[in-house]
Amino acid sequence: MRDCVRFLLGDELKEIRNVDPTMTVLDWLRLSERKTGTKEGCAEGDCGACTVVVGRLDGDAIRYEAVNACIRFVATLDGCQVLTVEHLKTADGELHPVQQAMVDCHGSQCGFCTPGFVMSMFALYHNDPSPTPAGIDDALAGNLCRCTGYTPIAAASQRMYELADPASDRFAHARTAIAEGLKALRDDETLRVGEGNRVFYAPATLEAFATLLVENPEARIVSGATDVGLWVTKFQRVLDTVIYTGRVQGYRDITDTGDTLEIGAGATYTDIQAPISALYPDFGELIRRIGGLQVRNVGTIGGNIANGSPIGDSPPALIAIGATLVLRSASGRRSMPIEEFFIDYGKQDRRPDEFVEKVILPKPAPDARFRAYKITKRFDQDISAVCAAFSIRLDNGTVTEARIAFGGMAATPKRAPLAEQALTGRPWTEATVRDAMAALRSDFTPLTDWRASSGYRMTVAANLLMKMYVETTDPDADTRLVGDRRLVHA
Repeated sequence: MRDCVRFLLGDELKEIRNVDPTMTVLDWLRLSERKTGTKEGCAEGDCGACTVVVGRLDGDAIRYEAVNACIRFVATLDGCQVLTVEHLKTADGELHPVQQAMVDCHGSQCGFCTPGFVMSMFALYHNDPSPTPAGIDDALAGNLCRCTGYTPIAAASQRMYELADPASDRFAHARTAIAEGLKALRDDETLRVGEGNRVFYAPATLEAFATLLVENPEARIVSGATDVGLWVTKFQRVLDTVIYTGRVQGYRDITDTGDTLEIGAGATYTDIQAPISALYPDFGELIRRIGGLQVRNVGTIGGNIANGSPIGDSPPALIAIGATLVLRSASGRRSMPIEEFFIDYGKQDRRPDEFVEKVILPKPAPDARFRAYKITKRFDQDISAVCAAFSIRLDNGTVTEARIAFGGMAATPKRAPLAEQALTGRPWTEATVRDAMAALRSDFTPLTDWRASSGYRMTVAANLLMKMYVETTDPDADTRLVGDRRLVHA
């Protein structure tokens, strides 16, 4: 095993031993490196004030991604490059085009959130040479500014391309050299660092991962830390043994087998959005509304499933699609329909020595109609009150199969068997749908919490089924409030 975390801070190699397993990137930058341009705001991955850019190898090239430093553990940076706002200006003080654009467009007022915005814009600058206004909105949705408003910041996000071509940027010229440097840091060893009895493991292979779980059944598996990070920053929980999945080779692979799409559990929301959107446009739109871009860049589909949250956004869609979950351990693999994985609140069908290896999505049948809806208090970066997914198969106007799943309506993501029964074998008409809407009241007894009342959830759940009916029978119905991001279905 290797006992040293190795990564680049800018172009400087850092080697860290005996690091606390849950020390955040934010704390390390500010307290150890005195990089105080990176700010702490919410400490939960919502406000974006702590945004830094992480460069990681994507094949043989380097990809820049905006991430929240406040909930990412510093040991997860192994094999990566980290850029902060301090790295952007040149040695003689010349501002980077992203920074200069913010100055030109008066995009900063109090300034506290500005470094985070600048880093999100920097990642956009290097990933999208000509973003649409909607693309700019998506890139900035994970950053909150409470005093300027977004108009000048969005203007700066266009202005930066006018000041200089991203291809001529000094960071673009350095990409090949940085990628070679990161390749030199690659190895097949398991990383093991920590202090005392508190240990951070980062295996490089699936086999090593499985062995570590046998040896450490109490370990906390961490991928993006978009939930676990809050346990540390908000609940002050102490995690003794952490196993990080980000170095596991092949764990984020996405494979088109012809009939299915196999998605490695380590694939991030950013990884999966395009391939899933090509098959299920509504599912892709659902993914786009999971957190801000900083969260989607690190949060994984496997983590969302294994967490088992009743308001997790991907499980209802996966259940409605009829996805299969594959679990792995040192003794082998087992598969199950994904809805069977969720047993009760906080309880899933996974042994301590098992981990989620992949999820298999069947491709849509020609006679299938799929819709997914997320109901929240605001459009971007919010937690679901109700999440619904519907897959209806029709033969000459008759429902031959119905799969209906909800999040936020029960202690787990759950199907609606009575509503499905009310639809199956009957004509796809408003009368049939209203019978299914009534049956939903026997399928669920939702709770009341600060997100929504029980009555609101029940009403919304039923109305979403009617919304699907309207959308599939009246193509001209205007049911989507997403501007030029409106979906087009076959």
